[in-house]
Amino acid sequence: MAQKSAIILGATGLCGSKLLQILLKDKRYRKLKLFSRKSAGIKHKKLEEHLIDLLKLSDHEDDFLADEVFCCIGTTKAKTPDKDLYKKIDFGIPVSAAALCKKNKIGTFIVISALGANAESRIFYNKLKGQMENAVISIGIPKIHILQPSLIGGYRQENRPGEWFAKKVFLVLNAILAGPFRKYRSVHPEKIAHCMVWLANNAYERVKIPSDKIVQLGEMEN
Repeated sequence: MAQKSAIILGATGLCGSKLLQILLKDKRYRKLKLFSRKSAGIKHKKLEEHLIDLLKLSDHEDDFLADEVFCCIGTTKAKTPDKDLYKKIDFGIPVSAAALCKKNKIGTFIVISALGANAESRIFYNKLKGQMENAVISIGIPKIHILQPSLIGGYRQENRPGEWFAKKVFLVLNAILAGPFRKYRSVHPEKIAHCMVWLANNAYERVKIPSDKIVQLGEMEN
């Protein structure tokens, strides 16, 4: 089997770090390129780190070469209260990455969005995610998948009291959310990472993947 190369954007984040650990062990991948503002702090023969300003990703076109791109970029209102900067991160970086995929003939682009993403929404976060999804799809990459997780579980290093409380609530709600409401269950970042890997290595027609499907596909890869 020919080994592949992949780019990870956001490899130091909650989902990106899980994805990195999975791909480091995956024999289908010979090289992993990380584009980040800070180092992942890992030494491995597969790794090639590019410490850059991700808001200027388009300046690194010559290095942005791989078989697949995984985009795990995202911020929060608490971390980025300025809406203009928020848009540059959550919209600008994924769209710039998708544009580089098209330009450099990278055929697979997988990005994390959010459940409730809707370009027509009155909620800033949902609207921005919806606009990002539309922009990425319009670029015309041959194989594109957009993951739409509900609340992402797991432990974060930074202090997020509101998110911590929501996760505690969802520990109870997950047990009663069933049927059509199953997609609103919180989802573990490792499930998201496994789903991304499965999508990259299997044919799947659906472009937008809601939270319950993320879990199902993630379990198929794990």
